[in-house]
Amino acid sequence: MTIDQLLVQYESRLHELNNGLMQARVHHIASSIAFAVSTALFLILSLYAIRKDVSFLWPSLPLPIAALSVRRFRHTQQSRYRMSRLLRFYHGAFERVQGNWARTGKDGREFCDSAHAYARDLNVFGEGSLFELLCNARTAIGERGLAEYLLATPAIEETLLRQQAIRELQGRADLREQVALLGEFEFLQSKADTFEDWLRSPVLLSGRFLRVVALMSSAVLATAVLVGFGTSLIPWSTLVLWIVPIVAFHSIIGLFFRGRVNRMLRSLHVVSVETQVLRQGLRLLEDQRFQCDKLRGLASRIRDSSQSLRKLERLLNALTRRNDPWFYGPSLALLLGTQLCMAIEAWRIKHGAALRTWIEVWAEFEALNALATYASENPDNTFPEFTSTEVKFEAEGLGHPLLPGASCVRNDIQLNAATRFYVLSGSNMSGKSTLLRAIGLNAVLASAGAPVRARSLRLTQLSIWASMSVVDSLLDGKSKFLAEVDRLRQTLAAAERGEPVLFLVDEIFSGTNSRDRRVAAEAVVRTLINRGAIGALSTHDIALTEIAAAEELRGVNVHMDSRNGEDPLDFDYRLKLGVTREANALAIARMAGVPGLAAF
Repeated sequence: MTIDQLLVQYESRLHELNNGLMQARVHHIASSIAFAVSTALFLILSLYAIRKDVSFLWPSLPLPIAALSVRRFRHTQQSRYRMSRLLRFYHGAFERVQGNWARTGKDGREFCDSAHAYARDLNVFGEGSLFELLCNARTAIGERGLAEYLLATPAIEETLLRQQAIRELQGRADLREQVALLGEFEFLQSKADTFEDWLRSPVLLSGRFLRVVALMSSAVLATAVLVGFGTSLIPWSTLVLWIVPIVAFHSIIGLFFRGRVNRMLRSLHVVSVETQVLRQGLRLLEDQRFQCDKLRGLASRIRDSSQSLRKLERLLNALTRRNDPWFYGPSLALLLGTQLCMAIEAWRIKHGAALRTWIEVWAEFEALNALATYASENPDNTFPEFTSTEVKFEAEGLGHPLLPGASCVRNDIQLNAATRFYVLSGSNMSGKSTLLRAIGLNAVLASAGAPVRARSLRLTQLSIWASMSVVDSLLDGKSKFLAEVDRLRQTLAAAERGEPVLFLVDEIFSGTNSRDRRVAAEAVVRTLINRGAIGALSTHDIALTEIAAAEELRGVNVHMDSRNGEDPLDFDYRLKLGVTREANALAIARMAGVPGLAAF
């Protein structure tokens, strides 16, 4: 399928949903009119019946129509809401395919750690980031799962399993719709932190003996009241002898545990709200019949999870209902609040460890589903081929995954045993940083199991380290130069541990003089290459291009410049062999209106 065919498919689905929404509105209005007419007939016929002009049976005739119209009204309202949600879902998908997705989705800033090896440098999170492009997760649990996929480098076996799963999910538009419609309302959420905070909280009510005694005494009390009201077999004077001691016992127990119950009620309120979406998602996952090992393994880890969560959901709902005005008195007499809290604690003790597993599985599934959506919406992307023979990153037609397809310039990259690193020179705005990020982001996508923006890509499972956006930190007392040195130190340490490092450094050691910069940069590159790393560094300083001249390092000078020498700002963003001879700083300054440069 091509991009144009995908757009036609999305347009067709949007058109279908819009038509369905219009029909639902018509049915909605018709149901409202039918209810209004039947109600009016009921009132008129009731008036005639009161005046004895007609039989009292006549007013009952419109009632079935009124009941049917109410049922149809509710069903139509639910259909309208579901179609409205799907319209927003497909509108977002349509905008992503067209390249208009930036600043419209979740940017994942909360997952960005400035100390991470590449997250900040490669724009993995933030406005217009890789996360924003990929994330269509229904829950906050899924958002965290996707973030973890983008931040960590798994074993190559795990990456290959993910590839299989993404390939299988790629064509499951029906499943993506079902995930998008989870929960009665769109604003309902499920957060891992909510459940984790509850699971870590101390046990406040426990004890099987007390639960059994409370349950038995409540059963006796309820039976006594029913016998007293329903029959005359036992006089009330005798029943009171049973009822009063039980109510007194319940009062003592309730007062004793009142503080603990109130603390549990406060903590359980959020859990009760966020259980529904997770439970429905796990049920959806249980009902699937997957083919690949990864998805089948996930499904096997959540067997009967939705049924267990349904029990928890019922207990939490009952705990909420006990405060209804019509039931508050009986609930106090029957000690329902304390009993429900004890039952919920018993559920937590029994299923707490399993709940963590269920959350982990759902996080992984939503991450895979998000990457499968990306694969579906980028049919010109390809799945990379992994090798374990030698450290390499060999790409044909590599492009930046965050750029619109029409404006994305692609380049061939060959980093392997023959070419261990690039020294990328070029003038300002020529595309050097963009190329480095294109390499890094495609390596991140490949590691996560997703397809990459390239005609082909062969690589090993790489440990990615980037130094492109390091900044001063007043809080940590680090200058930009020191922060950069610290990142390079970590990169060297990773290579020393035997990790297959891919290093990407933009303007290495720009905070020092040219001579020191040249010496320090060569020392870093030499050490990395000797430890088996591959990578690329960019620079404006032509002196640094001499590093690639050392034959034993197996480096190559490449550059990016303008289309021709007449206009130094007319870039083609193509990677070329050799060292650049262009400089455009004065041209940019003149363009910005800096005075006094006309003669230069």
